[in-house]
Amino acid sequence: MDKLILGRYIPGDSLIHRLDPRSKLLSMFLFLMIVFWANNLVTNALLFAFVMLLLFLSNIKLSFFLNGLKPMIGIILFTTLFQIFFTTGKDVLWEFWFLKVTVEGIEQAGIIFVRFVLIIFFSTLLTLTTMPLSLADGIEAGLAPLTRFKVPVHEIGLMLSMSLRFVPTLMDDTTRIMNAQRARGVDFGEGSIVQKVKAVIPILIPLFASSFKRADALATAMEARGYQGGDGRSKYRVLSWKMADSLAIAVMFLVGLALYFLKN
Repeated sequence: MDKLILGRYIPGDSLIHRLDPRSKLLSMFLFLMIVFWANNLVTNALLFAFVMLLLFLSNIKLSFFLNGLKPMIGIILFTTLFQIFFTTGKDVLWEFWFLKVTVEGIEQAGIIFVRFVLIIFFSTLLTLTTMPLSLADGIEAGLAPLTRFKVPVHEIGLMLSMSLRFVPTLMDDTTRIMNAQRARGVDFGEGSIVQKVKAVIPILIPLFASSFKRADALATAMEARGYQGGDGRSKYRVLSWKMADSLAIAVMFLVGLALYFLKN
């Protein structure tokens, strides 16, 4: 549980930490667009160097980003191997039955691998340098124009805020339940896959029960305090767009422009 990255924020005063959450979300959106323009060695090297520079500016250890990569390593390896063995090309290096390894397949697999790693690193950087509640406020502010179409933007932001807020609480509940089950003789690491799945059931049932009780208590507390929705409510956390945020977006556009001209 200590290595969980989802919903985790590492306090700091770096340049990345001080950026507005709206600029970080917009940068993430732009990054997801331009990362697909990196389709050769030069563009991938440029984008990799850019992401490494951002990680350095965040003053966060690389181990945190590697921990964020671990849950996705299975999907990354599967996709990479699929590209190696099933991408057709002229220069065949090895062939057996329907499996074929080509130079083009290896190049494509390398690009896909780097693309996965960069996306995970950038998204991990976003969550580690932005408080969950500020991130939810940024999403709510970004969706504000949708209120003209009767979209409940405030309620969406509220759900995100509460969801991110209770991730650590659910992890604590899971640890407490697992310790209680271990004290009763349950072993979560031994046996076949079926036995391991059965061992998880004693965790899920009390965890769901605890979550529903907590949600009911939260709803009661909000009603007791007179919560009426987002109409006319002021903000405790006021977002402020600064010059650094505009420069961050400009840098993303410059990187995208460079990748566009350098791609194949």
